[in-house]
Amino acid sequence: MDKMKLAVMGIVFLLLLCQSSWLYSDARKRSRSRYPWIWAIWGLIQFPLPLIFYWLIIIRRKKHE
Repeated sequence: MDKMKLAVMGIVFLLLLCQSSWLYSDARKRSRSRYPWIWAIWGLIQFPLPLIFYWLIIIRRKKHE
């Protein structure tokens, strides 16, 4: 692998790790989300769908209540 591919893989890994840790910590804070580890695992697998669904399901619903 060349240096460019390694750099891109490193950035993608850091992005997924940051997304996953944020989803986990925010889901633990909110009482509505009973399974924060599911959000964290899903956040490690792909980007940006977990953030979009988390916003639609958890955060947006809480604002409307």
